[in-house]
Amino acid sequence: MSATTAPAPASAPTGSVPGAATGTLVATFVRLKLSLLGNGLRQSAGRTTVFVISLVLTLLLAAGQLLGLVLLRGNEHAASVAVLLTGVLALGWAVMPLFFPSGDETLDPSRLVMLPLRPRPLVVALLTSSLVGIGPFFSLCLLVGSAIALGYGAGGALVATVAVVLTLLVCVALARAVAAANIRLLTSRKGRDLALISGLLIAVGIQIVNFGVQRLSQSGGIAELEPAAAIVRWIPPAAAIDAIDSAADGSYGTALAQLALTAGALVALLWSWQRSLTRLMTEPDGSTVAAAGPDRSARSGGLGALLPEGRTGTVMRRSLIYMWRDPKTKGAWVSGLAIGLLVPLFNALQGMGSVYFACFAAGMLGLHMYNQFGQDTSAFWMVAQTLSTPRDAYEELRARALALLVITLPYSAVVVVVIAAVVGEWAFLPSALGLTFAVLGAMLATGAVSSARFPYSIPQDSAYKNVAPGQGSIAYLSLLGGMLASTVLCLPVIALTVWMHLTDGHGYLWTVLPLGSLYGLLVAWAGLRIAAPWTAERLPEILTAVSKG
Repeated sequence: MSATTAPAPASAPTGSVPGAATGTLVATFVRLKLSLLGNGLRQSAGRTTVFVISLVLTLLLAAGQLLGLVLLRGNEHAASVAVLLTGVLALGWAVMPLFFPSGDETLDPSRLVMLPLRPRPLVVALLTSSLVGIGPFFSLCLLVGSAIALGYGAGGALVATVAVVLTLLVCVALARAVAAANIRLLTSRKGRDLALISGLLIAVGIQIVNFGVQRLSQSGGIAELEPAAAIVRWIPPAAAIDAIDSAADGSYGTALAQLALTAGALVALLWSWQRSLTRLMTEPDGSTVAAAGPDRSARSGGLGALLPEGRTGTVMRRSLIYMWRDPKTKGAWVSGLAIGLLVPLFNALQGMGSVYFACFAAGMLGLHMYNQFGQDTSAFWMVAQTLSTPRDAYEELRARALALLVITLPYSAVVVVVIAAVVGEWAFLPSALGLTFAVLGAMLATGAVSSARFPYSIPQDSAYKNVAPGQGSIAYLSLLGGMLASTVLCLPVIALTVWMHLTDGHGYLWTVLPLGSLYGLLVAWAGLRIAAPWTAERLPEILTAVSKG
């Protein structure tokens, strides 16, 4: 398709696509989805392995959910469980696609703006193709299990059939509508403030999903969910699932109202989605419009005055500016900061937390040390011109690590203090801080080594992809292997802390703070020293890897 092809105007009638009926377009998009999936799996054995493992785990989880819901048939609280599960499922559909970008190219509607496609048939085609995948299959199993648990009689079976279809369509349409509405948050500099809020909401949403799943998994406490279920049963798409129970009780009027409410939500989501597609096809991207206003570079003067002189200060300043100005980097930091606090805080509020679980924040933020050169994308070639010796590479990596510590070190300490206050374990605060600093040092060390050995590109032309095609296995190996190595590196400090607890040496737990801090510093220094010569030696390979996107 020529790049000069203009999209159809927004005011044009939304009839059939020129040269192809809507049905043909739907079939084309379904084949496109299958082709993208198949081609992606053929690119590397690692990607195929990850997909197969994900598929097996999803099948096992789906089978367990289905069996559990079927066993609830006849239970007086079955409707509450099914309704709340559906609500959690819908919330997951709303937040997961943004937080965990997919490799599905059709998720990014900006790739379709130059094609002669009108919004209405495009929505139908994208909605249908979105039903192909692991996520929709898992959702279908859960919804079918809910229908079996609640449906009785011919009327219940009829309502169940309609409810399952409606609920699945609402979930998929919800994900697509949210994705289309947020597509420019990560691609436009003007949307960075909204992206900040979006990242925070996504992080909170994930924790709400986690909290809901934990509540639903508690045995003997299902009756406590009745008040929440009484509210959620009138919120689409959970209302459609509760309509099955209403029909089984003979309340056909209530069931019809709940189905109508869900159908109305589906229509509203499709309308919102179509409107977002129309804007994407007809309005210019904010990133192509010259930004008005005075030069704001002077604002960084205060920051520059606080940083050291020379290469270290320059690299630190550049890294901190990237964190603030680059939409993808900023979104990742916001999500990491939010989740780093929310995960241990939610566990503490539920009475299952420990001050040591606050180390999760250090591990979460330490992940930003991974793939340092890939975060620069193709601009890394300018940095590479200055890395002629291992000493240059060491100073570059050290400065990047120091830039991360400007944020991660005080934030991780604050999280530990907050969790200690919530759980009331002030006596363990020094040891938790020492363990946290050891985790930070280990993450910096493994992140530097991983950046040198396993670099990969981060595509800038799509807000939905954090890894270039064909490099997925490298990214998984880098992150998973690095986290495993960090855990091994932290074992001495962990063993020391556990030994003091088991031998009633609580009076000496304060020594973990200086020992853990010193250990983390030494481990980080060693990791940077190991990564520096590899970085200098592998510059051509690193440049090739980070420029693929």
